[in-house]
Amino acid sequence: MIEQDDFDINTRLHTIVRGEDEAAMVESVGLALVKLPDVLNRLKPDIMIVHGDRFDALALATSAALMNIRILHIEGGEVSGTIDDSIRHAITKLAHYHVCCTRSAEQHLISMCEDHDRILLAGCPSYDKLLSAKNKDYMSIIRMWLGSKEMVRVMRKKGIEHHPNFRAVKHVPFDQFIQLVAHAGCMIGNSSCGVREVGAFGTPVINLGTRQIGRETGENVLHVRDADTQDKILQALHLQFGKQYPCSKIYGDGNAVPRILKFLKSIDLQEPLQKKFCFPPVKENISQDIDHILETLSALAVDLGGTNLRVAIISMKGEIVKKYTQFNPKTYEERINLILQMCVEAAAEAVKLNCRILGVGISTGGRVNPREGIVLHSTKLIQEWNSVDLRTPLSDTLHLPVWVDNDGNCAAMAERKFGQGKGLENFVTLITGTGIGGGIIHQHELVHGSSFCAAELGHLVVSLDGPDCSCGSHGCIEAYASGMALQREAKKLHDEDLLLVEGMSVPKDEAVGALHLIQAAKLGNAKAQSILRTAGTALGLGVVNILHTMNPSLVILSGVLASHYIHTVKDVIRQQALSSVQDVDVVVSDLVDPALLGAASMVLDYTTRRIY
Repeated sequence: MIEQDDFDINTRLHTIVRGEDEAAMVESVGLALVKLPDVLNRLKPDIMIVHGDRFDALALATSAALMNIRILHIEGGEVSGTIDDSIRHAITKLAHYHVCCTRSAEQHLISMCEDHDRILLAGCPSYDKLLSAKNKDYMSIIRMWLGSKEMVRVMRKKGIEHHPNFRAVKHVPFDQFIQLVAHAGCMIGNSSCGVREVGAFGTPVINLGTRQIGRETGENVLHVRDADTQDKILQALHLQFGKQYPCSKIYGDGNAVPRILKFLKSIDLQEPLQKKFCFPPVKENISQDIDHILETLSALAVDLGGTNLRVAIISMKGEIVKKYTQFNPKTYEERINLILQMCVEAAAEAVKLNCRILGVGISTGGRVNPREGIVLHSTKLIQEWNSVDLRTPLSDTLHLPVWVDNDGNCAAMAERKFGQGKGLENFVTLITGTGIGGGIIHQHELVHGSSFCAAELGHLVVSLDGPDCSCGSHGCIEAYASGMALQREAKKLHDEDLLLVEGMSVPKDEAVGALHLIQAAKLGNAKAQSILRTAGTALGLGVVNILHTMNPSLVILSGVLASHYIHTVKDVIRQQALSSVQDVDVVVSDLVDPALLGAASMVLDYTTRRIY
């Protein structure tokens, strides 16, 4: 396989002593230690890359360490449960630099007093190939089946090899192996491949015995520790065979190799070679903040608005690292293709920006089923957007978990994580924009309702004979206080030549909108002022109803119109609300992009709650 990949081979060493017992392994290590010094003296490598936990890797690491050659160890810090652990950890103590695959492995290395500045959490390099593998003509490959020498012997004794459904081979090329794993009904055995690489495809695995019992596994792995009990294995097969599990990202996200190359290039070959250990162990939770290593934990946030489609890379601290904006297409096909394209480009850019993308959060208008990631019904502003599954295409393309929710709910989640709702048990967010929306946080959790229709605060009715609303009713807050409502009133005034005052003008090619009405009110237009006062009163009555119903400790007004309504809303509360709720504070949000920040918070809140 190395020859097929056209590597330049400087030296060939034959060090494996024939035999399958412990003594043969010891003799093989000894033979390698005898032969390696001459080879290393000739090659004089700057850095020796040692992979894994095999006994021959231990010989290589020992030789390099004793000859003062820098060692980079890949896949250290893991736990399996056999002699492999001792070999792996021995190589770790000899190595100067470490590339690990999982967060737990990183924590183990730090606990082993390795210098955390020399540890890179990259993911498993094989996942770069696995997650980008495309379906091929796997039916021509399916005739091959994995096995070992001992398994072949057992099959011959039992006569199994003559059965048409069984095949034993010593080796399957990696590309073909990927296709076998991806399309298998189940994988059974005790190889590390079952608990690591197979998770990339969600293929069911039955792990026999205790050899891999210490490794991190996805939900696709079922352990049968007492592997000699035939009934347990059969029961496990009945449970696992033919199932399809979600893709597991425990061991990597498909970007390990670029990270490792960047890490290698950052190594200063002039710094002292003497290895240093960090005593005592580093502070608790140090692995939660890896800015000092290389990467920033981040989310990919998507905001589907009526006009624009925005994608952003957002850090754990709520900083927008990079933002991309395009016009939102009018058709479903164009829109979903643009979302995928923008997300793929942003994910690729994130690697260059040292950002590790943990998942994708999507904020969209309309009624959303967040459990399934489906937009049930959209607003009139976004066409062809009903019964749309957003989670599946994005997850399949990016190999990342995806969360979807209504833009009002996202605004509330943004306030909970980054804004004025942080640390509060109960609060309500009202969005004042093109429409009126909102989100409710009760006992620190977002309220969705039985049919995902909670917090449709814009459609609280505040007048029995009010203007028509886009929802089909009339007298809703949105019919008075939304940007669309203000635009409607502005057009009426303009048509009657009652909008413009001294110092104002509207170009002929520019549509009259809410901002013109606000400008006219500021310049003293009494009719514009009256319309804004009525709109603010309607919003204030809605807030009073919310105070009487939910009794939150805070109400946050968000969106472009919030600052124009805040004083009127507070006046209405003083006049109309019960005395017991008049002390509840009403504030204007100080978040710049609540929809994007809320979309990001869905990812960051979930992924940081668990150790993976």
